[in-house]
Amino acid sequence: MIELRDIKKGFGDKEILKGVSATMESGKVNLIIGSSGSGKTVMMKCIVGLMTVNSGTILYNDQDFTAMDEHEKKTIRQEIGMLFQGSALFDSMTVEQNVMFPLDMFGKGSYKEKKKRVMECLDRVNLKDAAKRFPAEISGGMKKRVGIARAIVLNPKYLFCDEPNSGLDPQTSLLIDKLIKELTLEYTITTVINTHDMNTVMESGDHIIYMYEGYKQWEGSNEEIIFAKDEKLNDFIFASEFLRDAKEMRQMEMFRDKNWRDRLQGGKPEK
Repeated sequence: MIELRDIKKGFGDKEILKGVSATMESGKVNLIIGSSGSGKTVMMKCIVGLMTVNSGTILYNDQDFTAMDEHEKKTIRQEIGMLFQGSALFDSMTVEQNVMFPLDMFGKGSYKEKKKRVMECLDRVNLKDAAKRFPAEISGGMKKRVGIARAIVLNPKYLFCDEPNSGLDPQTSLLIDKLIKELTLEYTITTVINTHDMNTVMESGDHIIYMYEGYKQWEGSNEEIIFAKDEKLNDFIFASEFLRDAKEMRQMEMFRDKNWRDRLQGGKPEK
């Protein structure tokens, strides 16, 4: 679990994060969404320690990350997997060598043990046959899957993804979303995704944080977002007439689901 308590971050006179508090649970896909300039990218960078907050607290399983020295932070970072927007693969290394890289940097054991772990991860993302190929020889979707394999090779407790569907076609995006969600559940990872992709929001968003001008404007699940009354959120998520129609159709589908109706009538406060 990752917990943010009243974190603030600014540059000079410009305040970017204005007292954000949130909890991101393990075994769930936690999304950070918002328009450009909303503070979502800065928030993710603060969570992983690429930026230092001006005030507030970031907790990893009740350990105060903001109060740690560099050695202690390194221990936490070894439990973090990163999937970068552009995959960030090494062009001069094969797929297998790219996935092996974190094991060479932080892992222990023999080469044989490392190789076995690499092939397990490549098999999990259905890329075992591409192990000897170079990044230039594979598609964008395959590169993303290599990035995922590299991100999970150290068995991380936390997985951070920056725009995992950027530059991908809709069908490949669905496959990447499905894979990330499956891995999150399978390994009980705390997954945090920074995204603009509305399909990711609607299909994978177990927990969603909507940022607006540095504030946490709304928080809830992909089911709750369908019935949310927050005007700024709805203007952002359901901006087009097509998406507004899709929202109404999803509402009708959910009302036909007795389990959802029972939960809705159970007095859960609306976000």
